[in-house]
Amino acid sequence: MATGKERVVKNQKENPAMNTPPIVSPEEWEAARQQLLVKEKAATRSRDALAAERRRMPWLAVDKKYEFDGPKGKTSLLGLFDGRRQLIVYRAFFEPGVFGWPEHACRGCSFGADQVAHLAHLNARDTTLAFASRAPQADIDRLKARMDWKMPWYTITDSFDADFGVNEWHGTNAFFRDGERVFRTYFINNRGDEAMGSTWNYLDMTALGRQEEWEDSPAGYPQTPPYKWWNWHDEYAAEASIDPRWNKVVENAKVTLNLND
Repeated sequence: MATGKERVVKNQKENPAMNTPPIVSPEEWEAARQQLLVKEKAATRSRDALAAERRRMPWLAVDKKYEFDGPKGKTSLLGLFDGRRQLIVYRAFFEPGVFGWPEHACRGCSFGADQVAHLAHLNARDTTLAFASRAPQADIDRLKARMDWKMPWYTITDSFDADFGVNEWHGTNAFFRDGERVFRTYFINNRGDEAMGSTWNYLDMTALGRQEEWEDSPAGYPQTPPYKWWNWHDEYAAEASIDPRWNKVVENAKVTLNLND
């Protein structure tokens, strides 16, 4: 059995001392933060500009008919919209041959699923999020119950995954519905999927964006005042008007709500 000294020596060899930053005064720390904040704000503005470019991406008409198995039986790609104008589909790997089957989905896809925010906020912006895999619905239901996941999850039955670049690796596709017509508007995969899960990042990849007045969007795109459409996830209602009490809170806020900061 190793002595205390031997354990210390072994730990030092396996975990060499970290080369940590200097310890400074509160004033120096704040000065350093302000210096880095300039770059962080530039990165935020750059993300906003990138999202604005996404909203001007050309659309690809989806004329091929696709069929999925869902909780209520067979449905089409149009059915995945659940009546909303926008659809985001994440291709998750849960099927025979995937590490973890049949108890679990792919670890990376599961990690991503754990990040998904409450879907009511996306739905309030006329946007549906769905997951899709090749596992049968019975297995998907079992997995969702085990992992406490709430997103709608469909079974791919045809070439949807191959046609949209997600047959061999995960990825997130965005679609727009104009009546009965469906268009592919954007696609994110590889490390781009790391950022997904937040309501804001999902909306930023869609054709309509966050649909707020401060955004640089093409003419005619739906936009409402920022903050005012927010609600508790259990109190959104179709066609509900902005609560005047919350409106007053926003307008009287002491801190300036400036999205251009």
